[in-house]
Amino acid sequence: NRIVLAKLKEKLVNEDGRLIFRLEKEEWKTLPQALVHLTQVQEWQIHRTGLQSIPNFICRFEHVVVLDLSRNAINVIPREIGEMRRLRELLLSYNQLKDIPEELGRCENLERLELAMNGNLSDLPSELSQLKKLCYLDLSMNRFLSLPECVVGLAGLQWLDMGGNHLQGLPADIHRMGNLHTLWLQRNELKELPENLSLLQSLETLVLSNNRLRDIPAQMEGMANLRFVNFRDNPLTLDVVLFNKTQQEEGEDEDREMFGLDFMHMYIQEARRRDMMST
Repeated sequence: NRIVLAKLKEKLVNEDGRLIFRLEKEEWKTLPQALVHLTQVQEWQIHRTGLQSIPNFICRFEHVVVLDLSRNAINVIPREIGEMRRLRELLLSYNQLKDIPEELGRCENLERLELAMNGNLSDLPSELSQLKKLCYLDLSMNRFLSLPECVVGLAGLQWLDMGGNHLQGLPADIHRMGNLHTLWLQRNELKELPENLSLLQSLETLVLSNNRLRDIPAQMEGMANLRFVNFRDNPLTLDVVLFNKTQQEEGEDEDREMFGLDFMHMYIQEARRRDMMST
């Protein structure tokens, strides 16, 4: 145990007054019990170690504010995670999680939650709606078919990434997320957008590329704070061209303009014009 503890102490670093336990690119499929002697640690950074589980004694680290365990092989989060009341950031992207324990909803100070690229993750417990301080949530590249109800209930959420899932629709009450300013929905299976999306008046960035959208709701014309939108690679009904391509207009900047905010307004105007002609 002394040898193990000595080795663990070598992984402690102090940055900006914060004591960090850092493991990088070493094989640690499990964490030894001796780690409980280092409960003064405030941040865990364990990456690319092959770690398969978070130890149950994690709750003894009452000073931890950041738990960064991304890019490992973790397949379960212990229920004891709910006892970490000071935790502000939980970063578990690129692991093998299938479920999230309801006890996570007790981490009342959690502000940032990253669960991207956990291949079989398709739902979240309703208890997560209790995370009143959560403002950043990354659920991209998973298997969600719909936006979890608990996410819609996160009134304080400001940044949400649901890109790379299998979303087939958005909830009619999406406007409940009134503080949302960034919403990533690219690479899903969305066929239509709810009219109430336009009620997200704080929204500044909306990415909808690579979906199955056929139309753009006219109500989106009134989203005054919207600064960036992307409708690229959607089978939209109307063939609207914003401007002719030139040799200077290449790459991502061109796509952003061709299918961006001006395009959205022109599309809505063209749809309105055709409706008037048909009547």
